[in-house]
Amino acid sequence: MRTPMLFMAAFIALHITAEKCRQLVGEEASSKSRAERFTFLNCFDLKYGTLACMLKELVKLYFYYIRAVHVHKVRAEATEAALRERLSQGKSLEEAVKWAKQAGNAAAWQASRMAKHTIGPIIASGWDFFEAIYVGGTLAEGTIRAIGTFLGSYIGGIVGEGRLGRLGFLVGSQMGSWIGGRTGLMAYDMGKGVQFLLDLVKKETKS
Repeated sequence: MRTPMLFMAAFIALHITAEKCRQLVGEEASSKSRAERFTFLNCFDLKYGTLACMLKELVKLYFYYIRAVHVHKVRAEATEAALRERLSQGKSLEEAVKWAKQAGNAAAWQASRMAKHTIGPIIASGWDFFEAIYVGGTLAEGTIRAIGTFLGSYIGGIVGEGRLGRLGFLVGSQMGSWIGGRTGLMAYDMGKGVQFLLDLVKKETKS
């Protein structure tokens, strides 16, 4: 109970600090993707939005294909290794095949689980990076937001799965993605605020 409360207090403190920094530097210099978002309707603008949606789906299919190939390879290698091990121990072929199949399925499940924890955050962070650039943000804004989204989605998925299983993974990764992305934008705005203050101090010392 204490850890979530501390996390919420830290998040609120970051939000307040970032808001003060935005007021300090002005709307033009602060993060753009904080208020503006890429919506589903942008997919039908027959321009960059349509191209981005098509590219997103192609990237998802590509990553899912890579995952399927990886899982198949892991299952085959684990099955072969387990079969060879059992036969070398003098077990019957039927028993060795049964054991090898179980070992292959277990290895495939673990590989699929690990890939799922990586592919989801990669797609989410890549999309957030594009969204930040699409609405007029800088490369720095897009990069920092994407890093926050990746970390939030990855950590949230692991924590959620550990507590509630598959449902917890879905909820945790979604919440973590949002919190991570917002935290990235707040970090960007605070960096802008610090830079503004440093430039102000330099001007004061020169004058």
